[in-house]
Amino acid sequence: MSTGETAVVAALAAGSGAVAILAGITNLRETRRIERSGIKAWALVKRQPGMRDDEPWPPRPLLQFTMEDDRILEIVSPIPGTRRRPLRDGDTLLITYDPADPRTVVVHRRERRKLDYGFIIAGTIVVAVALALIGFTGR
Repeated sequence: MSTGETAVVAALAAGSGAVAILAGITNLRETRRIERSGIKAWALVKRQPGMRDDEPWPPRPLLQFTMEDDRILEIVSPIPGTRRRPLRDGDTLLITYDPADPRTVVVHRRERRKLDYGFIIAGTIVVAVALALIGFTGR
């Protein structure tokens, strides 16, 4: 691979790493904003309509909750269930929803902060390696 081609690949990698960093930071900020200014509610976990009882549980069930103005809202869960912490039909979860957009919710104790920090760390590593490649190709 020539020096110019290596520099182009490294620049594209640096851009991709920067996007990962921004995605992680944006998600962390949005989670914190909703936790600070949102409204808490209890949500009921429900099976998605049309699912048969013998089908495996969907990765993202429905969450049904009552808003402050007594309207009932049903949304697809923003987080999937896991083996360790499944989301079973009939479970209740504490959520915080954004009053400006009630479809935007944070599920308490299931926030995906580790994933967001992972994006930031991985993006930083990719940017650092790409910048090192650009530095070495410039010689």
